[in-house]
Amino acid sequence: MRLLLLGVPLVIALVGPWLVPDDLVRGAPFADSGLLGTDFVGRDVWHQVLLGGQALVLTAVLATGGAYLLGAVWGLAAATAPRMVDEALMRPLDVLMAVPSLLLLLVVATLAPDGALVWIVMLIHLPDIARLVRACALEIGTRPAVEAMRLQGENWWRIAAGFVAPSMARVLATDAGTRLTGSLYLIAAVSFLGVGVPPDASDWALMVDRNRSGLFLNPWAVLAPALLIVMLAVGLNLIIDRILKRAHHDRS
Repeated sequence: MRLLLLGVPLVIALVGPWLVPDDLVRGAPFADSGLLGTDFVGRDVWHQVLLGGQALVLTAVLATGGAYLLGAVWGLAAATAPRMVDEALMRPLDVLMAVPSLLLLLVVATLAPDGALVWIVMLIHLPDIARLVRACALEIGTRPAVEAMRLQGENWWRIAAGFVAPSMARVLATDAGTRLTGSLYLIAAVSFLGVGVPPDASDWALMVDRNRSGLFLNPWAVLAPALLIVMLAVGLNLIIDRILKRAHHDRS
């Protein structure tokens, strides 16, 4: 069930665009022609479903992965630096956290050029990830093994990347599932509101918004993309929970 929930939307998102014919035609809005009928401008809903997930999935994965790369380095540097450097690194992130994420996303996405959505979502996730990494690193840094490495003259990279980072892998993996789901919802929210995307773009979240006026005429135009977004988020978290439980049992 977990693999099905995650696999169906992933396959559709990544492989779907290759399955859509080049000669797309339009019919009447919200008609029952085709597999899932037509949308608000007469396009085949099934074709739009095949086209609409790739950008959402790739943007969420790239933004979350990039945020973790930057946030991990930032948090480790703050945790292992002198107090003044720690303060200088973390206080700007505290200011950034005070701004509501959706408000920041909408404002910046409206002003930023096309293609900047990945960087905006990275910016939103960065403070939380850096603070989480810093908190974990501070706790792990007091362990006897780390003190022994310092006494042996090990450099920062060997301590931070060789011992501290692997020790917090399970915590970060748990957070990554929630964070990736958050990225999906943030990107979907922006698309739903039509910020930074063309009004007739092939996008799952935008399909939900643009076709809601015809919900009772062709419900699949709204339900199909909405179900795929939910399946992707739920399936991802179930898979990560399963992996973490298996890892815990193996260590026990």
